[in-house]
Amino acid sequence: MQAQDNLDENDDLYEHHSFTATRGQEPLRVDKFLMNFIENATRNKVQQAAKDGNIYVNGVAVKQNYKVKAGDEVKVLLAYPPYENLLTPEDIPLDIVYEDDSLLVVNKPAGMVVHPGHGNYSGTLINALIYHFDNLPNNSSDRPGLVHRIDKDTSGLLVIAKTESAMAYLANQFFHKTSKREYVALVWGNMDDDEGRIEGNIGRNPKNRLQNLVHTGDEAEQGKPAVTHYKVIERLGYVTLISCQLETGRTHQIRVHLKHIGHTLFNDERYGGDKILKGTTFTKYKQFVDNCFKILPRQALHAKTLAFEHPVTKEWMEFDSEVPADISDCVERWRNYAKNSKENI
Repeated sequence: MQAQDNLDENDDLYEHHSFTATRGQEPLRVDKFLMNFIENATRNKVQQAAKDGNIYVNGVAVKQNYKVKAGDEVKVLLAYPPYENLLTPEDIPLDIVYEDDSLLVVNKPAGMVVHPGHGNYSGTLINALIYHFDNLPNNSSDRPGLVHRIDKDTSGLLVIAKTESAMAYLANQFFHKTSKREYVALVWGNMDDDEGRIEGNIGRNPKNRLQNLVHTGDEAEQGKPAVTHYKVIERLGYVTLISCQLETGRTHQIRVHLKHIGHTLFNDERYGGDKILKGTTFTKYKQFVDNCFKILPRQALHAKTLAFEHPVTKEWMEFDSEVPADISDCVERWRNYAKNSKENI
């Protein structure tokens, strides 16, 4: 039998994906495992990668029928660099709300990806930034200018560093939780408390790489610590408008924490908020909710407020953005529904 390739002997390959099977992972064929973990992947492409010797487990090339077990490190390596590393400047307009020699604050629209990644190699905020600005400093992940990020379908404010010193100073504030970030969200259900604190370690969902979850029970120490504070702005019957303030900045943090306490973001497809989670069985109600989904075809989340200490002047700067029309129009629909409904809500 021919010996399998060892990863150390293939210096001409580039890492495109890397996953570690979490504790509790049942034995699963590597092609099926990767299908669960890579967005927009097709089984044919995954199987072809295995046939070409491009899938490695614990440093050794494996075939598509290899069974992944807990603790296995699975990598996909190809002969060309990941597309997201090949940054191309693109003339995309930016909504700049503030700019000086050290930084700028932009208002990102919903639907714009912050940085290139699998399935989104162009049209991102970074493609726009490197067109409009020269020599932006790289962050620790080689992303030009980025101090923090928000999800594709979340709208709102981001601060971008224009110098190395500004990058370091701003990143330090985000790390030590001295910056301020406040979001507006519409969630399913009538929240019990007017305000509260959600705390729970967040990590990847072992059954769906595209989701995160709050680790509980025996796994409570896994993942990364995360804290979200919320306050009710307005109760609208089957939904509630709230503000959220981040103490930490984990991937999908607000979306995951609110789902964890039973109040999934309205129309958050990835976490199940695009279904009717609260309400009646009446056909008219279903039509009403479907119309709301059409008005707001994304998760109801907006990064409204951003504040930090300026890296040069040391002045405390606070920026506020209007809630976009799609969210405000949807909220108005719910406001009218709650006001006019004769149902007991």
